[in-house]
Amino acid sequence: MYHDSALDPATPVKSWWAETLPGVTCYSALTGDVETEVAIIGGGYTGLSAAYHLAHDHQIDAVVLERAYPGWGASGRSAGFCCMGSARLPWDKIVARYGLDEARRFWRSQEAAVELVAGLIAHEGIDVERTGSGEITLAHLPSRAQSIEEEADYLDTTFGATHVFLSKPDLVERGMNSPRLHAGVQNPVGFGLNPWKYVNGLAAAARAAGARIHGGTEVVHWTRNGGRHELMTPAGRVRAAKVLIATAAYTPEDLHDDFGGRVLPALSSIVVTRPLARDELELQGWSDTTPACDCRHLLNYFRLLPDGRFLFGGRGGVSAAPGMLARQLARIEAAFRRYFPAWAGVEVTHRWSGLVCLAADLVPHVGAWPEQPGAHFALCYHGNGVAMGTWSGRAAARLIAGVPGKGGEDERADFIRRPPPRFPLAFLRPLYLRGAYLKYGLDDIMP
Repeated sequence: MYHDSALDPATPVKSWWAETLPGVTCYSALTGDVETEVAIIGGGYTGLSAAYHLAHDHQIDAVVLERAYPGWGASGRSAGFCCMGSARLPWDKIVARYGLDEARRFWRSQEAAVELVAGLIAHEGIDVERTGSGEITLAHLPSRAQSIEEEADYLDTTFGATHVFLSKPDLVERGMNSPRLHAGVQNPVGFGLNPWKYVNGLAAAARAAGARIHGGTEVVHWTRNGGRHELMTPAGRVRAAKVLIATAAYTPEDLHDDFGGRVLPALSSIVVTRPLARDELELQGWSDTTPACDCRHLLNYFRLLPDGRFLFGGRGGVSAAPGMLARQLARIEAAFRRYFPAWAGVEVTHRWSGLVCLAADLVPHVGAWPEQPGAHFALCYHGNGVAMGTWSGRAAARLIAGVPGKGGEDERADFIRRPPPRFPLAFLRPLYLRGAYLKYGLDDIMP
């Protein structure tokens, strides 16, 4: 669906995060024949969390197969928002479509996902440069202030949440001043982290627990023979009783005959500035490190990093071809300068893009594949996978191990247990995205 460079492990990822943790562990490519209980395709948050929990909690042998290196995909490129929000389907529509009980189960799972990440960080001693408290959604138009407050009231009433409304003076007082932001709502659940340090810490913890991790190991062919799955790689073969697909937006269309056309990758792009001095922060009136986003459909998201750099990202863009991608990054940078005019001349030092994973029904999916015995999936977090990817990896590990969740109850809402549905006329997915972006772009500027 995108230019080959978007899926090419040899294409450098020019993120700021990689510079914060040089000399990371190198995981060698798989060679020869390997037998394992569980083969995990994908070395991001989901795959590594599944490997960690299979080995650590259930003493089950697991092998992770990553085409590049752990965190090469979305996990190492994200903005580091460890927050709720892994579905694109609005909460009132989730309630209407699936019922209040299932919606509440899904809400609880997202709260638990943030708690899980915090617990893993503490238990494994991973230094992730944690910042902020919660997540703040901001009105990018004065007319949207009432709608985000009403949405927060609905969530508080329906799910027992405790959102806090922030007026424009409140935002200015707490150090979140921008002429483009008019009010906000804070969800106390969440925090910011360094995604590169987190994914590498998770990989180290999984390996220490007994999981085997292989980088440079793309799955090029997948068959089932004699009741076991056989995964062919460029230099070897893995035979496994069970397989977990944890590749999200980086899932090859030909990974398996039954899995094509079930995910829609979408571009997300980020720019990061040089460190800002205290007087520069004061000039703009921004000092809060809480992760924040506006309420656009094609949202912008941003956070002040621990060393004073400012990260600004956004959705949009329909091509990963180098020229088109450069134009998309220029649009993101221009949006940053409109939001923060006091920093109009501040140098942007890093620019990069990656793919987030959308499902046709706009909700995550974690479960077993009914038509393919022993095959499992965990993916589709709609651009918010730090917490939900980690949680989904644990949920998949529990499912594979045959162990229910806490208190004997499966934590997964019923509607996320099914495989992601195929997109109708899947070859038209790029056109679906273009049409959606056109509509969303118009909606985002309407008062």
